Amino acid sequence: MAACAIRRGFLTTVSKYNRKHTHRILSIIEGSSGVEVKRPRLPCLACGLPNIQQTRFMSSRPEGKVLETVGVFEALKQHGKYETGQLFLHSVFGYRGIVLFPWHARIYDRDVIPPMSDSKPEPPGSHGSKEVKGKTHTYYQVLIDTRDCPHISQRSQTEAVTFLANHDDSRALYAIPGLDYVSHEDILPYNSTVQVPIQHELFERFLMFNPDKTTPAPPFSARDTLKAWQEKNHPWLELSDVHRETTENIRVTVIPFYMGMRDTQNSHVYWWRYCIRLENMGSEVVQLRERHWRIFSLSGTLETVRGRGVVGREPVLSKEQPAFQYSSHVSLQAPSGHMWGTFRIERTDGSHFDVRIPPFSLESNKDDKAPPAGYTF
Repeated sequence: MAACAIRRGFLTTVSKYNRKHTHRILSIIEGSSGVEVKRPRLPCLACGLPNIQQTRFMSSRPEGKVLETVGVFEALKQHGKYETGQLFLHSVFGYRGIVLFPWHARIYDRDVIPPMSDSKPEPPGSHGSKEVKGKTHTYYQVLIDTRDCPHISQRSQTEAVTFLANHDDSRALYAIPGLDYVSHEDILPYNSTVQVPIQHELFERFLMFNPDKTTPAPPFSARDTLKAWQEKNHPWLELSDVHRETTENIRVTVIPFYMGMRDTQNSHVYWWRYCIRLENMGSEVVQLRERHWRIFSLSGTLETVRGRGVVGREPVLSKEQPAFQYSSHVSLQAPSGHMWGTFRIERTDGSHFDVRIPPFSLESNKDDKAPPAGYTF
């Protein structure tokens, strides 16, 4: 635990320092644990997805943690996007990763006052003012280094991608560990001369080392398997809308994904997953205690869900660990709907306040699409 804290503190320092000084030597602590992740089936979860079970084993490496050089920082890209094969550190969660390909998302930021002509209508029964349609923003599909997964304490799981399983059980979901979505500003790019700098079961199936690529392009190129996988699964991977709102220095960001439809007992069930990040933008230490969701379906139903914490946890948000991220799932018997709600936050003096979860749409893709393919390597 002490070593993990040292590593997190070091990465925080490096992240802030690197924004002013690029091309510095990058050193981080190698974890002493490996991870073997079983791809599980997950039960139906409208809210409060339990942690994904992982089988962990100890490696033969010594318990002592030491700083080891893994690469050299590169200048941040103020314009344009990072290419496939770009190595990076996550500026919030500190893990090593590599970019697979970009997504272009629309950000609806309720902290920005919109022109009247550029607003998006509120869902029925939701709170507050209009949402803002901001500029298109770049996100990336990335692989997480599995050596860092045990140390990402401010995430409930190390995947942000789940699929409906390819069989008749409409309640079964399938997860891909170590596949994440990362915002452009969360990337701290670096380079390395190591031919396999990231440990992940899909790394060498998706990417290949290409020493002939000229600098500053990353020396890793996409294999045909990555291009085919991206093309086949585009409808199920696509990130299109991001919703954001801040209450009393706690910012909530929500990214919904449509997962598809299943037939059950002469009815249609539509599935979505949603990824939520809470960020403490202030200096006060707070803790998430409760969640309160409202789920509106196009069929006319309005469901209220209350519960302790999220995904079985009550995370603390502090200056040292300002963010917490988790994913969950919801299903409706209608092709569209909306979700919104609040998180009950507790201060150190025992007082509480409610943080708004920005309303977000649950829209189905009405085109007939083939089921997800190529994720059972």
